[in-house]
Amino acid sequence: MKFPIFVSAISVISFFWHSLLSGNIAAAEQVTFYVHNKCPFPIWPATAPNTGNPVIADGGFYLPSSRTKRISAPPGWSGRIWARTGCNFNSNWKPACETGDCDGQLACNGHIGTPPATLVQVSLQAGGTKPNFYDVSLVDGYNIPVSVTTRSVSPKCTVRGCTKNVNSICPSELQVVNGQGEVVACKSACLAFNLDKFCCQNEYGTPNTCKPSLYSKLFKDACPCYYSYAYDSPPPLISCTSNEYIITFCPATWGSEPTAETGHTSS
Repeated sequence: MKFPIFVSAISVISFFWHSLLSGNIAAAEQVTFYVHNKCPFPIWPATAPNTGNPVIADGGFYLPSSRTKRISAPPGWSGRIWARTGCNFNSNWKPACETGDCDGQLACNGHIGTPPATLVQVSLQAGGTKPNFYDVSLVDGYNIPVSVTTRSVSPKCTVRGCTKNVNSICPSELQVVNGQGEVVACKSACLAFNLDKFCCQNEYGTPNTCKPSLYSKLFKDACPCYYSYAYDSPPPLISCTSNEYIITFCPATWGSEPTAETGHTSS
């Protein structure tokens, strides 16, 4: 009569180990992003998932200068990561941030930020052995520079930062100016003028008909590793296999390769 009890105990133990191993496998498949702030001012990084994907890192957080925040994404996640600047969440005024604001909230909770903002676009592949895809886009404009690389730094897996401060060379018709008269962001021509020839839509909706403009060439000259407009060619899309990436806002030397140093990390 004790045999069924023994079988039941074995079943419980088997279930326990299966659950434990499944959890470990799921954790191992998670992709980690080390979001590093090398700007001489605080930023408020934000995330927004593509449709059907979960919100990660609560959609946004505070990151002081010289600090790093470790965030995780599940296998197959896709979405965007950007930095907000000049934020004040202690006010009832909206927007709360000078750039990249998401409805005046610290946690964007899936909401896309208000352009212009430099966007890190990510598409992770499920399984852990397939390459992940990522790029940096100025299609909607620029606020601060960013670099992306695998934690084991490899030149072919690196999106370098900018060689110039785009805000300092931004044409007046593209400038976003704060209350102190400082240029805090630079719109893309599409965002500023909403014309088909700049937005690559309608009769300009193919690579053959949508060509670089003087404005996108300015972006490309300053940030050669970024998408400067929708049909930038060759596409500055990176494809690398890793489960750890470093995203650095305001890289120490703009245009140089980022390092694996991650500063003071908080979870």
